[in-house]
Amino acid sequence: MLTKGDKAPEVLGMDENGHLLRLSDFAGEKIALYFYPKDMTSGCTAQACSLRDGYGALMAAGYRVVGVSADSAASHLRFKAKHELPFPLIADTDHTLAETFGVWGEKSMYGRKYMGMFRTTFIIDADTAEIVRVITPKEVKTKIHAEQILAE
Repeated sequence: MLTKGDKAPEVLGMDENGHLLRLSDFAGEKIALYFYPKDMTSGCTAQACSLRDGYGALMAAGYRVVGVSADSAASHLRFKAKHELPFPLIADTDHTLAETFGVWGEKSMYGRKYMGMFRTTFIIDADTAEIVRVITPKEVKTKIHAEQILAE
């Protein structure tokens, strides 16, 4: 997994509208790049809604939020519309970005093993591409995630 001090890649990926997102698109800001397992699931919805509800405060503090999951752009469009999410969601269907950040791997649920996304948030300085903070899977609290980001 990438850690504090590591460099993030310039190219992040395609959002739900087919726009290529790059770090340089967010010059002068900090990016809260959050990886989550799946659209429309309870924990992921709670996390997205926390970020939506705290979006004004996050923006005022200089953050831009970008979500990433392995879901398709069409799934992201439905998820955004249903929950009125004001930030882009990257459709990392081939797991390229997740693998680069080290958040794609083997998971286990009810004894069944499968490959999936580890819920992790990276705070990135868009000007230097430096990761300045990582909120690990054990630390993420989905219902108050916006507050966690702001409590730097």
